Amino acid sequence: MNLAEALDFHARSQPDKVALIKGDEVIDYRSFAARVRGCARRLNAAGLEPGALVGVCVKDTVGHITVIYALARLGVVMLPMDVRWNEEEKLRLVAHFKPAAVIVEPGAEELSDCPCLSIDTLAGETLAGEAGGDAPMAGGAEIPLLLSLSSGTTGRPKGPRITHEQMLCRFRTHWINLGFNADDRYVSATPLYFGGGRTFAMSVLFAGGTLVLFPPPFKVHDLPPEIERVKATSIFLVPTQLRKLLEEDASVLEAMSSLRLLISSGSPLFPQERVEIRERICPNLIEYYASTEGGGVSISKPSDQMRHGDSVGRAIFAVEIEIVGDDHMALPAGQIGRLRYRGPGVATAYFNDEDASRDAFRDGWFYPGDLAERNADGFVFLRGRAKDMIIRGGVNIHPGEVEEILSTHPQVSETAVVGRPSKVLGEEVAAFVVAKGNVEPAELIAWCKERLAPYKVPVEVVLRDGLPKNSSGKVLKKDLVALFAAV
Repeated sequence: MNLAEALDFHARSQPDKVALIKGDEVIDYRSFAARVRGCARRLNAAGLEPGALVGVCVKDTVGHITVIYALARLGVVMLPMDVRWNEEEKLRLVAHFKPAAVIVEPGAEELSDCPCLSIDTLAGETLAGEAGGDAPMAGGAEIPLLLSLSSGTTGRPKGPRITHEQMLCRFRTHWINLGFNADDRYVSATPLYFGGGRTFAMSVLFAGGTLVLFPPPFKVHDLPPEIERVKATSIFLVPTQLRKLLEEDASVLEAMSSLRLLISSGSPLFPQERVEIRERICPNLIEYYASTEGGGVSISKPSDQMRHGDSVGRAIFAVEIEIVGDDHMALPAGQIGRLRYRGPGVATAYFNDEDASRDAFRDGWFYPGDLAERNADGFVFLRGRAKDMIIRGGVNIHPGEVEEILSTHPQVSETAVVGRPSKVLGEEVAAFVVAKGNVEPAELIAWCKERLAPYKVPVEVVLRDGLPKNSSGKVLKKDLVALFAAV
């Protein structure tokens, strides 16, 4: 089915129910469905037909959500673009994917050789004198929905094409594994450009729940009052946001304890962080391991976290996971290898990128690039990114293990471990640390010496005010490695 059909159904069955909240703006399903139809008519009048590719480079507003569903209704493929990118970044993406048009903020700079459409003229309420009536609704077995761009930690984002049916399969895992339903009041506190933020937002609206837009940037202490104001039941946050919340007083965090669902995704939490989040922020913490290419992979519930504090849980509904060696053969429980998974919501290739597709998609499986092991009960334990592996004198060192040890130091707020080039050993272990208070690199190195084998101990600890991150909060380790190359 076309995902936009759900909005028309909700507009008929529960027209007065609140669909969207953005600050003081409150929109019911009757009005929201009408806005989507109007936007679809305007996009269609602009010459956009099913299968066309259209960039969306706008702020996280009601208009943004309207455009997402209007494009879906028409069967036009959405190309998400981060409004915070500079012009060069936008031009590189346009040159590679060649969209028919890009929807932009009013007054945004034109992108060479690509028409720009202002969101203000597309996504508002029905204009006076504008022709009404229905808007086209694309149908068919394989309606394309979007290019779900990777987060781009290693260069230009890659774009697997996701269909309506594949996205609907991802929604089903939200209902089955997370319990999303029509009674949810979900707070969207991550960018809609980001795959997780966009998918959860669309899933709640498809289910007939209420979507509350509270986009970044915001002061972290302003989030709990908003949760209380809108009587929120669920929220998705990335680990970076959760770590900032942990720095707040208990009185600030109190409103979050009543959430039915606190989802963490984007990168793994450390075991002691999971405990602290459950105790100080919300007991109903769910860690959701996922990728933009395939959606959810595994889920770790509070009861799972108590049994296996360093696991990202077990496979979600309809997803099959394997840990394989370099020969792509499955490894027995307890051995570290490359994680791969398959399921009905997983993409099959990257758009216009055969080389990247060859590395990531094989025999119906998707390889997200993570190293992992799995125990006999099916619990998955991430051991770092394959590309981030440090090879010191021929010995493999997993950065995540060193990061976990550093994170247990009381003065460490954030850390990232990378390989520093070495003429003798190929690579040495180096750590970048954001400290909470006064701490010397020598103290952190000594901390590691007490808890790690000698070859895993960082030879250098660099103190920084912050770590470079992409829009989804993932640390850009390539930027940290480049600091050594620049010396």
